[in-house]
Amino acid sequence: MIGKGIKIFAALAAVIIAAASCGERKSESGNVADVAVTDTVTVEYPLGFSTDSLSVTEGKVKNGQFFSSLLGSLGLSAQEAYNLTQACDSVFDVRTLRVGQAYRAYYSDKLEYLVYDRDKSSSIVFSCQAPYDAWVSLKPVTIERKYADVTISSSLWVDMRAADVSPLLIVSLSDIYAWTVDFFALQKGDRFRVLYEEKVCDGEVIAVDTVRYAVFSHAEEDFPMVMYNQKDGGNIWWNEKGESMRKAFLKAPLNYSRISSGFSHARKHPVTRKVQAHTGVDYAAPTGTPVMSIGDGVVTSVKYEGAGGNTVRIKHNSVYSTAYLHLSKYAKGLKAGQRVRQGEVIGYVGSTGRSTGPHLDFRVWKNGTPINPLKMDSPPAEPINEANLESFRQVHNLYKYQVDSIRSRSIAQQLFELL
Repeated sequence: MIGKGIKIFAALAAVIIAAASCGERKSESGNVADVAVTDTVTVEYPLGFSTDSLSVTEGKVKNGQFFSSLLGSLGLSAQEAYNLTQACDSVFDVRTLRVGQAYRAYYSDKLEYLVYDRDKSSSIVFSCQAPYDAWVSLKPVTIERKYADVTISSSLWVDMRAADVSPLLIVSLSDIYAWTVDFFALQKGDRFRVLYEEKVCDGEVIAVDTVRYAVFSHAEEDFPMVMYNQKDGGNIWWNEKGESMRKAFLKAPLNYSRISSGFSHARKHPVTRKVQAHTGVDYAAPTGTPVMSIGDGVVTSVKYEGAGGNTVRIKHNSVYSTAYLHLSKYAKGLKAGQRVRQGEVIGYVGSTGRSTGPHLDFRVWKNGTPINPLKMDSPPAEPINEANLESFRQVHNLYKYQVDSIRSRSIAQQLFELL
């Protein structure tokens, strides 16, 4: 009987693996996990000049150093530095020189070339002798298609790093899911499955280029996301129904925080020790952390409000209004009557008023009644165009099939390991 059971399990596993493999062959992108896509761009690299007979000096831009003073320290006269600056202004804005960026200076008996590392994948090459010139040198960049499956056990950051997933993916996911998932209230067992693409240069991930498909799972409910570009210059992130992932309000008004106190009608105040209502959510964050308006609206008040400290109040529409308390300072020029946009910084975290430490007390009212910000519903923005629905469904089904195939292959592999 046991032998028969083993045969059934083995057969089932083989079928699942075959289905997964077949799915991968049928999909346009093949095996989505750890596959390099042949979108590699190489422009004038190496640097566009011979280094064989030249000596090189390496350094980094110092604090307070300008482009002209850098050139002077490398051996150019003030007139030569001026001539080079004029010649390269269409290629490089000298005001963008950044402290800490690396450079290499190449010499014969005088300075011949300067190579300034603009970022991780490109450099600006300056020809430092007449006729002066400058050009951009790009390193080879490979786009790699990836699949991540991460279940939260401690925190999204820690668990993604443990799964060898680039932290840049967290930034992309937080942008896409900002209107759906409160990233400061993730729970143990929450899960992300993501199809995405990375840009890799010199073996280092320099960007998460595109998130194609993702599923966030929470409390046995899935929240899929599909990238689909209608080429209308608008939204490209949708749920499985073709509704925009961008909603009327952000789920939280700031980044990099934790919830230190929730919504309650009977909370013991940490300062007065009295039991009283706390009709908001406290986000603990360092002083100076930017605070954003969760939606478009009009500022109705910017002032000190006693126990609430420096407070900004915003009316978003005829139904919703919000308040942001204990701010260390307001955004420059912010005043009552001013219209603000969703995601616009309106102040900075502080500890003004009756407060035990730096945090944001965030409050929401619906039709004049305080509501729990963490449970606030927000209707989706404009849905996908009717004419694009069929194409969208095909893209959604393809990505979903790929993710399901990977999952099936994983289950089958586990079954074989048990056998």
